[in-house]
Formats: sequence, structure tokens, C-alpha cells
Amino acid sequence: MGPSGCGKSTLARALAAYGGWPMLEGDDHHPPRNKAKLARGVPLTEQDRVPFLDSIGRSIRASARPVVVSCSALRRAHREQLRRYARDILFAWVDVPADELDRRIRRRSDHFMPPSLLGDQLETLEPPARPERFVRIDGRLSTADQLRVVLSHLESCPRRRGRAAGRSVSWNCRQQPVIR
Repeated sequence: MGPSGCGKSTLARALAAYGGWPMLEGDDHHPPRNKAKLARGVPLTEQDRVPFLDSIGRSIRASARPVVVSCSALRRAHREQLRRYARDILFAWVDVPADELDRRIRRRSDHFMPPSLLGDQLETLEPPARPERFVRIDGRLSTADQLRVVLSHLESCPRRRGRAAGRSVSWNCRQQPVIR
């Protein structure tokens, strides 16, 4: 989770590949009118976000296996909306300074989100806080190092057992450490 340009999709793809889990790209769940609105430089309203988050939530619920999702989930209310579909969610907050986000967004040419909307996203962002279940990741780290942070956090939370690409994985994640 995090604003546009933080690298959440890159990290999500790496985690999904590592675990052999399916990945959902949040941008694929925006209705066409949301994408058109964003492309025009018009920020989404909370009403615009409801069907987007519900679509992601339904996809999470429909998965028979753990699923990795890339989604902005900027407000606590957005994260709570997703938790209505699946209580056992760990949010990996990819935290990047605003100037670096701006630099990254301006370098992209293949995304519908224009740089002019970064300020709105940063104003909307409510960083996760206790008692939310999250791990904070320094988005300036390499993708491999970010992946190690997420995996380290998952391994430090034993309770549920699962399998990831032939490896045994355990997690509960009731703790909320800040790992950099």
C-alpha cells in the first residue's frame, strides 16, 4: 500500500513470485470512469473509491490461497473496507519521501496517474498505525531488500502455517514492528 510511484506493484510482483501466490494489481480494478477521471488530473472522491475497493475485496475473498495485492489503500477506512472481505490482511506500507515519489512519477510514461495528483494522494494518505496490522518498508531500498523485510516480518509472526513455492511459511502478524 502507498501512494502512486512508491513501488508497491514491483514489491507485490516480487512477493507473489517468491511465494508462488497469485497477484492482484489494484489498478486493474478501477472502473473505466475512475481511470478516465485520474487521467484528466481529477482526484478520486471517496465515492469513486468504494467500487474499486469492493472489487479488490471480492477478488481477495474469492481466492482459495493467499493472494498478494497492490493497492493504494491510502486511508484507514480503505484498509478497513478491504478487511471486511478478509480479516487476515497484513499491509506492507511502502514509504517513500514526497520528492522521490515526484521524481519517479515524472519518469513514468505508461501510467494513467499524472504527476499533478501526487499532492492529493499525499494529503489523502493516513499512514497505518497501531492497532492496524502492517509493516513499514523503506521504499528507497532495493526490491530484494524490501522483499526480505516483508518475509522477515512474516516469519516473525508464527501462528498460521502455509506453503509457499515448496517452502514452509508461518505468519500471524499481530505485531506491528517498523522495519527499515
